[in-house]
Amino acid sequence: MASTLWSVPFLSILLFTTSVESLLPPKNPPFQGNATVQGTNFGLRLLVQERNVVMENGLVRVILTNPEGLITAIEYKDLDRNLLEFREHEDSRGYYDVVWGEPGHERNFDKLKATTFKVIVQNENQIEVSFSWNWDISLKGKRMPINLDKRYIMLKGSSGFYTYVIFDHLKGWPEFGIDEARIAFKLSEDMFHHMTITDTRQREMPTLQDRLQGKALAYPEAVLLTNPVNPSHKGEVDDKYQYSVENKDTGVHGWISANPRIGFWIITASNEFLIGGPHKQDLTSHVGPASLSIFFSSHYTGEELSPKFQNGEPWKKVFGPVFVYVNSVPETEKDLYSALWEDAKAQLAKEVKSWPYSFPASPDFPASDQRGTVTGTLLVRDRYVNRLDIAGNASYVGLAPPGDAGSWQRDCKGYQFWTKANADGSFTIPNVRAGEYNLFAWVPGFIGDFKHNISIRISPGSNQNLGKLVYEPPRDGPTLWEIGFADRSAAEFHVPEPNKNYVNKLYVDREDWFRQYGIWERYSEIYPTRDLVFTIGVSQHQRDWFYAHVPRKQGNILVPTTWSIVFKIDKVLPSGTYKLRIAFASATYAELQVRVNDEKAVRPLFTTGRIGRDNAMARHGIHGLYWLYTVDVPGNLLRQGENTIFLTQTRTTMAFDGFMYDYIRLEGPPTNVV
Repeated sequence: MASTLWSVPFLSILLFTTSVESLLPPKNPPFQGNATVQGTNFGLRLLVQERNVVMENGLVRVILTNPEGLITAIEYKDLDRNLLEFREHEDSRGYYDVVWGEPGHERNFDKLKATTFKVIVQNENQIEVSFSWNWDISLKGKRMPINLDKRYIMLKGSSGFYTYVIFDHLKGWPEFGIDEARIAFKLSEDMFHHMTITDTRQREMPTLQDRLQGKALAYPEAVLLTNPVNPSHKGEVDDKYQYSVENKDTGVHGWISANPRIGFWIITASNEFLIGGPHKQDLTSHVGPASLSIFFSSHYTGEELSPKFQNGEPWKKVFGPVFVYVNSVPETEKDLYSALWEDAKAQLAKEVKSWPYSFPASPDFPASDQRGTVTGTLLVRDRYVNRLDIAGNASYVGLAPPGDAGSWQRDCKGYQFWTKANADGSFTIPNVRAGEYNLFAWVPGFIGDFKHNISIRISPGSNQNLGKLVYEPPRDGPTLWEIGFADRSAAEFHVPEPNKNYVNKLYVDREDWFRQYGIWERYSEIYPTRDLVFTIGVSQHQRDWFYAHVPRKQGNILVPTTWSIVFKIDKVLPSGTYKLRIAFASATYAELQVRVNDEKAVRPLFTTGRIGRDNAMARHGIHGLYWLYTVDVPGNLLRQGENTIFLTQTRTTMAFDGFMYDYIRLEGPPTNVV
């Protein structure tokens, strides 16, 4: 075999001119009994061949296609098994992909196969390689108009590898949009059966074959398992959206194999590069077995979170790095699942502490000394609640691209940096990339969004103390009554028990019932002929306010529904203006009309028009995007004694069209407060 070999104490680089099939795992590797996964760390090695690139460090071995940069195999220690599904084609095991399109054209699915390979870093501690393409006008309509750079990093002594990707749309290039971008791993079906998302969301999962043989429900993602391999799964619903999490909670998730005793995890040390802020929800791991790290998607938000780039608009963004971590436990460890999960969480803590990483070689990923810090204290001023300013306890405070108050939840092009304030409202936002931002916040218990009135420019090494900031939430008068708690979620309302024919056994507790399939349909069962009536002072929102305002099913048709809020006013000011504040936690192709004391009025006092595409109900989320409306209620529409506000959801295209409310409040006319 003709070859060239350089030997140095800390690194081996082999350039092969013939096939390296011998390097690859067998296409159908034998596996019987308990495997030995010991191995030793003998240092970093990089092997480069015409069609393959191999990185290994004695703990983990990664095989990529050259020059496409697809991950065809991941091996662990001395275990002679591919952790990825070897029966999948090599472009469907570990890969980046996007869904993109140009205006007026159909969307394209692209696995981002690169055209150029390059070694970026090679030393005793690190290997970093690049798989890239450079776009030109000849590729218009064929490839997303960006320069692409996919990076893979392996460190000495690290039980895994890092990966990040850079998208760069240059000034003058064509307009386009992105619907979805992610990195995906399809793991070995023979090995990985136990999935873990959080401390409370972990279980033995159905198989992909179980899904294929199951019964499709209202939409393709939801499948009733009719003949699963594991009989205990029979009659359950499997839906990948049941395992979504918010960006702020997406730190680690993955799969566990009981034989061999190993775990496969995706660790995200920072969500600065994710879109939509800390509460944007997205997929994690699901039946396949599959694990994802999603950078762009319209899940739980609709098209507002699908970025659209204008003709000539320059844009560059770094997604990641994310860490692919593999761990194991000895045979003597009795609680396999707990041990691997606790170790994965401990590794997440280490990664978070190390952020921003010092080792990525791209100048587009700034190290810590190239970033800045912002501190301050957030207070809330609502004189109808307290004569003193209130500490913004547990507020979410963040820096996001400049925009209007609340614009951060619809931002999908820039970077965001969020933290949770302390009990006294103090906050610190570290490791902020250089650039111009607005400071935003929202405070649990108070409606609306805060925006600091001064733009913030971050420069390398800067440390800015903003002092005391005061948020004055929307308020015109005293509270006459309120329903719910202002936390941008419908979780505090009545989420009914699921239909026993559509249960996922993982979610049997009250707090998780909203993740069950079809619970929106329970409204028609609970209110078969008459809609919800909520009486202030008598009804309780935890028991009597249904979590979702949806159509009612009557026979084979869906009809609009009108909810009634009944309340008493002892003294009405006819010339005054009352304020009805309505905060939605979610909206899906819905319209709300408001009428006061006249349900049959031809013209409503207020209508939202059709709003929302977040589809949070069908995707088992208790919230989507946040919406806040203020309705002026003239005093002459009210009467002394009993009154009724009618809320009509008019849209009936689908069973899960509708709203999830966050909070509703009626304020009286302004009074003198101190």
